[in-house]
Amino acid sequence: MSLNATLRSAASGLMAAQIGLRTTSDNVSNVNTPGYVRKVLEQQQLVAGGAGTGVSVSAIRRVTDSYLEKAATTATSDNGKWSVVSSYLDTAQSLFGDPSTTSGYFSRLDKVWSAFSATANDPTSSVLRGQAVTGVQDFLSETTRINDQVAEIRKTMSAQVSGDIAKINDLLSQIDRLNADISRSTVLAGDPTGAENLQKGLIDQLSTMMDVQVQPISTGGVIVRSAEGYALTGSPTGAARLSYNQTEGAPGYITAMSGDGLGNPQAIGINSGELRGLLDLHDDILPGITDQLGEFANQVAAQLNAAHNSAARVPPPATMTGRDTGLDLPTAVANFSGTTTLAITNAAGVVQKTIAIDFTAGTFSVNGAAGTAFTASSFLADLNTALGASGSATFSNRGLTLNATGGNGLAFDTGTARKAGQGFSQFFGLNDLVKPSGITNYDTGMTTADAHGFTAGQTISLRIAQEDGRPIKDVTVAVPAATTMQDLLNSLNANASGVGLFGSFALDGNGRMSFTSNNSLSVSVSVIGDQTARGAGGPSASELFGLGAAERASRGSRLTVSASIVADPTRLSLNKLDLTVAATQPAIRPGDGSGARGLATAGAVMTHFGAAGTLGSLATTVNTYAAQFGGGIGRLAQNADVQKQSSTAVVAEATSRMQSVESVNLDEELIRLTTYQQAFNASARMIQATKELFDVLNNIV
Repeated sequence: MSLNATLRSAASGLMAAQIGLRTTSDNVSNVNTPGYVRKVLEQQQLVAGGAGTGVSVSAIRRVTDSYLEKAATTATSDNGKWSVVSSYLDTAQSLFGDPSTTSGYFSRLDKVWSAFSATANDPTSSVLRGQAVTGVQDFLSETTRINDQVAEIRKTMSAQVSGDIAKINDLLSQIDRLNADISRSTVLAGDPTGAENLQKGLIDQLSTMMDVQVQPISTGGVIVRSAEGYALTGSPTGAARLSYNQTEGAPGYITAMSGDGLGNPQAIGINSGELRGLLDLHDDILPGITDQLGEFANQVAAQLNAAHNSAARVPPPATMTGRDTGLDLPTAVANFSGTTTLAITNAAGVVQKTIAIDFTAGTFSVNGAAGTAFTASSFLADLNTALGASGSATFSNRGLTLNATGGNGLAFDTGTARKAGQGFSQFFGLNDLVKPSGITNYDTGMTTADAHGFTAGQTISLRIAQEDGRPIKDVTVAVPAATTMQDLLNSLNANASGVGLFGSFALDGNGRMSFTSNNSLSVSVSVIGDQTARGAGGPSASELFGLGAAERASRGSRLTVSASIVADPTRLSLNKLDLTVAATQPAIRPGDGSGARGLATAGAVMTHFGAAGTLGSLATTVNTYAAQFGGGIGRLAQNADVQKQSSTAVVAEATSRMQSVESVNLDEELIRLTTYQQAFNASARMIQATKELFDVLNNIV
């Protein structure tokens, strides 16, 4: 080997050792730096003509384990999701209070039953009546408060999603910019590890907010992809920009747009991370809680109203004004079965006239006389005929109103008449204790043979979406010219212009409409626009049937005690109409508290609850449902906390194992430092020896 070759070989060793010393020094100085990954020198032999000519530094690389990094990233994303879900579910659960105390939400309902029980013992007491009314007001006010505060939490979710999207876009831009620095250092055989550590820290921050796939680039840097593989960084067009897309009534979803802004935004999947948790809370978990709260409160109101409508007051009212049923009178009257009796009494409660309505036979019987036939279409006219000079019946704005004349009053014997589980007076809301604002009970009692009542050509726009909110298809369904509910269902369920490829709408036995997805799919249907109206000024299809989360979410805030009863608790109906008494005896007596007893036991009456929140459709009592509802919220919060703790443990374990590979070990670095120092000294001595030999040869010459 020539002296020049020896000098070059020694010089290369000197440079390699110097770089090794610098690398080791960097490791030692950053032993306590969070996120620092130790780096090592990769050397390779230089060969020329089959002979060794020294050494070169091929790369300076970070010591990483791709499997552990992926595991840690995945665990971090899961932890980000469950941390935010657990935090906000704790907040939502706290709104209901401690169920074991008397101040909790569900305990307030127990106070309502207790107040009416006390009133039953002394129905003439104005104090007890006032306390009963206050108890119902308190329960409904708490319902409104909880519903409104959950709605405020959802607004917070929406704002936080937008904030996370802005932060994600900033992180993606920084990660993408670092790719250029890393690639440049890699190509020039420099030290890219500093930039790689910064980039890894940014990816760790990103993974707390969304799940990503990280793919290394051969020339240095990484491509960050979404769950389904959409490139968010590493593209020639630069970092993608994410956007939060939210349409009223439909789940929100995330789209990505290429860095150059060209092309169409693409919906991407977010399976975990804080962003997924926020979207789940905003679009699924919290709406489920408000939907269930609305269903629960509505059925409480329904049972209170059922008891109040089957009761009577002293003196009986001269006018009974019903609620807006959302239906025309023939449709509202249709599908009733059984009998009910309307009585006209004087101020002392003595019956002046009775009108027995037999829906099964389709007859009116006045004062026990032979029945006169009626139909759903002729019901109002025939009822007025039966009332004669004693009163009148009118129907306007989809509500029935009854009047008694001559200083007399009105009372009902509920009897066996039922439609969708409701008595006649209750269905029309003629003597309601709790008044709804709009439609809150979606048990319409309609069948597929009934007229749908909407105008042909009116439209309802629906969005079919995946479980994570990404839209599959938007459809606009026109009301058909054909007039039955089955015709309307057929239009909604059409394959081409409706939801038929994904599931179907149907009416249950109580006339409640719901959507069921096909067995092979798990999709949701949302209402994003509804131009329908049932009759002039009537409810839309989504209002009448409670279609869409937005419509159902506000039910809990739309129930209040009748203003006339709040103003005057003596208007409470705490008595019962007794048609078995002698003709000259009062059929309604002031001391009779049987109506109040019905109100006190309303929570133990079997009723039908529609599917809402964590509970499916079921028949149970209000009291039992309250226990299941409260327990369901507790289980949601507990499950989220368990998932949070589990994911936190996984993050800790994955991080610990990763750090055991990536962190700096001072003992190892000391060995390397000694090795590189000795190599440096050896190469320096070789250079010195070569110099001395050069000097000897020069002196000889």
